[in-house]
Amino acid sequence: MELIQPGIGLIFWMTLSFLIVLFILKKFAWKPILNGLKERENSIDDALNAAEKARDEMKDLKVDNEKLIMQAKEERDNILREAHKVKDSIIMEAKEIAQVEANRIVDGALVTIENEKSAAIYDLKNQVANLSIEIAEKIMKEELKIKGKQKEFLNKLVSEIKFN
Repeated sequence: MELIQPGIGLIFWMTLSFLIVLFILKKFAWKPILNGLKERENSIDDALNAAEKARDEMKDLKVDNEKLIMQAKEERDNILREAHKVKDSIIMEAKEIAQVEANRIVDGALVTIENEKSAAIYDLKNQVANLSIEIAEKIMKEELKIKGKQKEFLNKLVSEIKFN
């Protein structure tokens, strides 16, 4: 029963030892423990603030990255649009140049064909004229072999000629 009803001496010595331990702890350990806890609390707060700051920076970087990506996409689309315009204009210009060149070639060919045609007609006329003269010459030689026919032919020619 002594534990249930402690004696005055026991209470006195327990209280005195508790106060001595409390004094020693307050004098030597309390400040370093509190300082350590305070430093730990400050370092945890600093780490939380740094993490929050890093999270905010990551959000800002993510937003900036999305903006940069959108700008890059817009720039890419503009470049592709410009490339299509340039391609179309080059194709149109090449078609126009080809059409002009084709027209020039066709016109030159038509002129050449017309010149060749004229030369061929002129040559054909000359050949026909030469053949006609040769045929007429041969016929005249045959007919004029007979002397009576020669005189008759000359008289006919003279009568056809009109003197003015």
